[in-house]
Amino acid sequence: MSIAKKLFGSLRPSAANKHNYPAFTRSAEEQYVQALLTNTMGNTFYADQQELMGEAAQLHHEMAEANPTFMAQAIVFARTEGFMRLQPLFGLAILSLYRPDLFAQIFLQTVRIPSDLSDFLTIMQGLGRGEGGRAVKRQVNRFLAGITEYWAIKYNGRGRGYNLGDAIATAHPKPIDMKHQALFRYLRGHEANLSLLPQVEALENLKLAASEAEQIAWIEQGKLPYETVTGAIRPSKAVWEALLHQMPTFALLRHLNTLQRAGVLDDKRNLDYVISRFADAQALRKARILPFRFVTAFRQTDHPALQDALREAVELTFGNLPELGENTAIFLDISGSMSGQYLEIGSVFALALYKKTQGNSLFWLFDTNVEDAKPSRYDTILTQAARIRTRGGTDTGAPVRKLIEERKKVDQIIIITDEQQNSGSPFYEELRRYRAKINRNVKAFIVDIAPYRHAMVPDSDPQTFYIYGWSDTVLSYIAQAVQGYTTLVERVSSIALNHLD
Repeated sequence: MSIAKKLFGSLRPSAANKHNYPAFTRSAEEQYVQALLTNTMGNTFYADQQELMGEAAQLHHEMAEANPTFMAQAIVFARTEGFMRLQPLFGLAILSLYRPDLFAQIFLQTVRIPSDLSDFLTIMQGLGRGEGGRAVKRQVNRFLAGITEYWAIKYNGRGRGYNLGDAIATAHPKPIDMKHQALFRYLRGHEANLSLLPQVEALENLKLAASEAEQIAWIEQGKLPYETVTGAIRPSKAVWEALLHQMPTFALLRHLNTLQRAGVLDDKRNLDYVISRFADAQALRKARILPFRFVTAFRQTDHPALQDALREAVELTFGNLPELGENTAIFLDISGSMSGQYLEIGSVFALALYKKTQGNSLFWLFDTNVEDAKPSRYDTILTQAARIRTRGGTDTGAPVRKLIEERKKVDQIIIITDEQQNSGSPFYEELRRYRAKINRNVKAFIVDIAPYRHAMVPDSDPQTFYIYGWSDTVLSYIAQAVQGYTTLVERVSSIALNHLD
């Protein structure tokens, strides 16, 4: 390739987005990280489930052939730092076909809980791989060697594709002791010595309990997790109260509506307990709850005290992020294609970013027009996010044009969008004008929260950073990049893979 081609060949759009509007094609590595962190294989505004699944499969195969080491690193990153499950498991299944050695190195970093194993084996079967062969069985055996009684009663539900009993029948693991042997027999549906398995015994007795008092006694004696209890019996108000204090933070968040409907939160002691859980900053960080989960829970409850608790929880979730610095422009796409979860995610992130700049930044909303969101440093993120609504078409260049017109100098531009421009001038065209007229050193961060493969900016721009997904890792990465950190692809490339003996 000539120097001229290398330097200037990528400055003009070479592809088109879903509206046939000019766009760029980014590197295979960029596209792969994007798919892992944003593509949940559900329907989106512009693509249905089958189309997204087909594109994801193509990307997995292409990366396995072209750069399997990066593929392994990206899978681990997406599972452990991006908090995604299905796409990393899909990639793991395909990697096993191309590079069994890398597959073995990352298996236990990707398959972390029994539901991961269930989904992985279901994917293998869906790909026509059956049981996957000796290399796959060896890794399944490694996982099953660590199965606990708690995992057995929590995750062995039927009807989820492969369950733990199916996995044992597939891999034929050797039990390490009598308790393990009893556990394997129980999971396979065979007669087992339950005296060696007190939690399992408590669960089986719960199913036969004749009274509410007896049910609660077995729940407390076996320390039975709420998922197991709700799968075995229909909980009464008293049973929900017994479960309340042992529910993990995420489970508590998901079941606020249920607890409220059951009357559990009518008791002030229970309500105060729930509120105290959402005020525990350390527990919230440990739970690694995706921010939009709070938005969903906030929307579903009408209890004023619970809504206040959720507002505070979101503030605490983002409270440990490093500062982003002043002179930042934050642009949130509110066009029609951002409706639903995209806007919920984007609004929370944009407002969290604004607060991390200590209010010394711009926060503009855009579709084909631009408006100041008039954010407050003191009002909560959830309250302000709930007021933002979608409308109109998409002109990603509009907010940058406004910066130029008003001659506002900023050091960072952060745009949160699904990138589906359908009018106006492209973002990159206006960004280059801004650099020429106002600040040549401005950094641009494109937070892409959709799985579409085309991009607004070429790979060759060293001052523009692409970020995919919606965990709080996104905000940490931006803060680090402002301080001189590298691209997300380079971050993924630094992931250390396990070395097997």
